[in-house]
Amino acid sequence: MQIGVFAKTFPGSEPAGVLAAVRDAGFAVTQFNLACAGLPSMPDAVPDASVRAIEAAANTSGVALVALSGTYNMAHPDKVVRDDGLRRLAVVIEAAAKLSTPLVTLCTGTRNRDDQWAHHPDNADPSAWADMAREMENALQLAERHGVDLGIEPEQANIVTSAGDAMRLIAEMGSKRLRVVLDPANLFEQADAAQARAIVTAAIETTAGYVAMAHAKDRFADGRFATAGQGVVDFADFVARLKATGFDGPLVTHGLSANEAPDVARFLRGLL
Repeated sequence: MQIGVFAKTFPGSEPAGVLAAVRDAGFAVTQFNLACAGLPSMPDAVPDASVRAIEAAANTSGVALVALSGTYNMAHPDKVVRDDGLRRLAVVIEAAAKLSTPLVTLCTGTRNRDDQWAHHPDNADPSAWADMAREMENALQLAERHGVDLGIEPEQANIVTSAGDAMRLIAEMGSKRLRVVLDPANLFEQADAAQARAIVTAAIETTAGYVAMAHAKDRFADGRFATAGQGVVDFADFVARLKATGFDGPLVTHGLSANEAPDVARFLRGLL
């Protein structure tokens, strides 16, 4: 298992500086965001010069790019907005292929027009799932074309809220390119340690064999997000159970400050 961090944890828009900071904080891999190369996260284009700069920074730093963020609102109520997101996703997927980055991460979206991370009561309407599924079908066609996997993360505010939802979508899509990004802190909103452990355990069992990447974010019992190791998630149990399923991929932390990063890297390495 490889320990990594979101590249955006560290300030900067030059890949060399950002990836050097990732390395110096003690991480071997990163989930990269094109904002760290001075581009929008979902750009209209990725110039060849930017690809070369990212490649050079990864080689010099020794930090591997295990995922590229390609998030847009796949369930936005306005089809024009969804179409624009898909167009930009195509750019990100092509960039991932050029960078030999195996995974592009997505969110399954929300009916909230203004915030793709905010819940909306219409998320439970069957039309929301149908719109998201059509987007995913189109996204998977792009992924198949470029030989890249897509990772969906269950999020309480999105259409896919649970491990069961994620597996339902994978079954419906019928593509080996659709994988799961498992973040224990996104599987519940409020829970004590025992409740959190039960929820996370069930999710690991449900998604076994389909997890491409795990995230390391935490929550306090009252629902506030926390830095890994400071909340109710039992990360030692989380890591052990992932290993027991045969998972040996990246464990990537986020939701922390750059100053906290070295301590979190040491904490996560200690679990391996």
